[in-house]
Amino acid sequence: MASSAVQYANQNQQRFLGELKDLLRIPSVSTLPQHKDDVQRAAEFVASDMRRIGLENVEIIPTKGHPLIYGDWLHAPGKPTVLCYAHYDVQPPDPLNEWITPPFEPTERNQNIYARGAVDDKGQLWMEIKAVEALMAANNGKLPLNVKFLLEGEEEVGGESIAEYIRKQKSKLKADFALVCDTELFAPNLPTLCVGLRGLVYTEIEASGAKTDLHSGMYGGAAPNPFFALIEILSKLKDSKGRLLIPGFYKNVKAPSKDELKAWKRLPFNEERYRKTEVGSKSLTGEPGFSVLYRTWARPTLEVHGMPGGFTAAGAKTVIPARASAKVSMRLVPNQEPDDILKRYTAYVKKLTPKGIDINVKVYSKGPACVIGTDNRFIQAATEALHEVFKKDTVFIRSGGSIPIVADFQDVLKIPSVMMGFGLPDDNLHAPNEKFHIPNFYRGIESIIRFFEKLGG
Repeated sequence: MASSAVQYANQNQQRFLGELKDLLRIPSVSTLPQHKDDVQRAAEFVASDMRRIGLENVEIIPTKGHPLIYGDWLHAPGKPTVLCYAHYDVQPPDPLNEWITPPFEPTERNQNIYARGAVDDKGQLWMEIKAVEALMAANNGKLPLNVKFLLEGEEEVGGESIAEYIRKQKSKLKADFALVCDTELFAPNLPTLCVGLRGLVYTEIEASGAKTDLHSGMYGGAAPNPFFALIEILSKLKDSKGRLLIPGFYKNVKAPSKDELKAWKRLPFNEERYRKTEVGSKSLTGEPGFSVLYRTWARPTLEVHGMPGGFTAAGAKTVIPARASAKVSMRLVPNQEPDDILKRYTAYVKKLTPKGIDINVKVYSKGPACVIGTDNRFIQAATEALHEVFKKDTVFIRSGGSIPIVADFQDVLKIPSVMMGFGLPDDNLHAPNEKFHIPNFYRGIESIIRFFEKLGG
């Protein structure tokens, strides 16, 4: 039978969704300086609701970048303490012309809510807060376990402030485990816990040639072109089959266990459907000899995200640009050290640089991969809670993405993370028409309530 907290959540579904829409209307794009005030506004919106529902010691913590939010409720002696994590910042909405409805005007269609940040990660952050609200409202202001919240506004730009804060505030953040709601279900209606993430090194290769932009008629054939230099460098980072050519890059790569590989083979995955509906390309690429799930979850990769520089407006301008750059990132797997990979990559890029060009490698963010053990009572309680809500056994997956903070929870705070997310593979996170399936929003709230009730006994 559903607990009074679950009943409270069910009775307040429409209000919860309305509040989420208000949060989604705030364009908290962390990477764009013109949205700095909006990020602050989103932090204040979240902190205000945390205070309203009864969390204590709620504070907005200024950082060199965007603020962190902390709050707690610590009146359950002898019960475990959970550190709830999520982020309230979002990706830029570009390209705007591909959105069916405006990115910051949340719209309901086909049982989905469409908006930038709907699934990544405002909808999932709101699930955590609403689960705690339901538990407190149904139990006279009490919770079945101790709760600490640490929410950030910089996840989409590297999360440096939260990493620094965790190192300085170990005793304040002491907990038994972390709850991270920033992942997805492997397939619709299939309860999923993520137990592995790839690491990330995100860089920008800045190339400069002449002291100023030059006329290509007068100087073409004599002046170095930074774009050709970048093309030459980038083309030599990978071979035609997708294998990276950086010396020593694969030296420490740790393969998944045989049991994990067997479990992946049992997942309901159709490669052709994935190609058509998720990727939408004529064919899939990548290293031969590895399945799609293996390539995206447990193999390192390198991608180019953009090449700013030169003339890109409408029409023609015959210019040899003085400067150009390429944004390049690498996803890492267990045992690859971000600093070691960055050193090898930088040395190789400089070695490939043609004459007449100066190169600078700028680093935006870096963090290691992590794989989490499943043999602890927190994962056990999570699988039981998910089974009650979905009426199915939970599957364990890895994600190709990176949540740098999970490695910090593991290495700095020495606690495991339960990565319980409710997005779907086709939710378009980081793309136009991002959405969150509304039934999953409600199921997420119920799952967290049941999870916390189980741990609180």
